[in-house]
Amino acid sequence: MDIENYHAHLYYTADQLTKAKELGHYVATKFDLQLGRFHERPVGPHPSWSCQLTIEPEKFGEVVQYLLVEHGDIDVFIHANTGRDLEDHTRHVMWIGKSYELKTSMFEF
Repeated sequence: MDIENYHAHLYYTADQLTKAKELGHYVATKFDLQLGRFHERPVGPHPSWSCQLTIEPEKFGEVVQYLLVEHGDIDVFIHANTGRDLEDHTRHVMWIGKSYELKTSMFEF
């Protein structure tokens, strides 16, 4: 199985939006990562407001170590991207902070 890259989704509430933006922009700059939009509603399988960071495999260890210690009250959902969406969002995952139930029916055929 090949892992193309990883996504780290920052999960936050309206009250945490400023903190999430600070964390997301800092991590993206520090590790030279692609930062997605800060959604102010649940999008796709994500049950919370979220923002996506794309992590190349060679940066995975240092980014996860940083997020593990510095995430504060922002929860983080991390998954591999292998091209198998259902497995990538259910089996190839890790959580930093609180975990959530995803809406994975969109990946089931």
